[in-house]
Amino acid sequence: MSSRTAGTGTARTSVQMVALAFGAVFLLVGILGFIPGITSNYDQLSFASHHSEALLLGIFQVSVLHNVVHLLFGVAGIALAKTWSGARGYLLWGGVIYLLLWIYGLFIDHDSNANFVPVNGADNWLHLVLGIVMVAFALLLTRDSDRTTPATTVR
Repeated sequence: MSSRTAGTGTARTSVQMVALAFGAVFLLVGILGFIPGITSNYDQLSFASHHSEALLLGIFQVSVLHNVVHLLFGVAGIALAKTWSGARGYLLWGGVIYLLLWIYGLFIDHDSNANFVPVNGADNWLHLVLGIVMVAFALLLTRDSDRTTPATTVR
């Protein structure tokens, strides 16, 4: 599956489009984490620690650090989606990072200083799903190792 990008005559592979979509969503989530109303308890947003009681969408515990990480992860996804190998690496290693973050969130005491990100139970389950989905996309969309897109005839 490929699609033409406007005006450039180049095509993006499926893995590049998925990485671009993940990057855009992470960028959006990072921005939303700084918007009162979308983030409840916004007045309790702290830089980094389990003391941040701000909740994105009223569910996911966030801090300034957490939001900045989402912003950076989004920018990385958008930048790395420009190439097949960059997109694959972003999805694969980003997924691994989220799986490690899930394990971290399972084993730390959420009320301790070790929870500096911060994460809560909802974050943990989201990190598990994100990790599995990102790794799956990286592997499934690149399993044939075809780094080129199908040729299209322009008339």
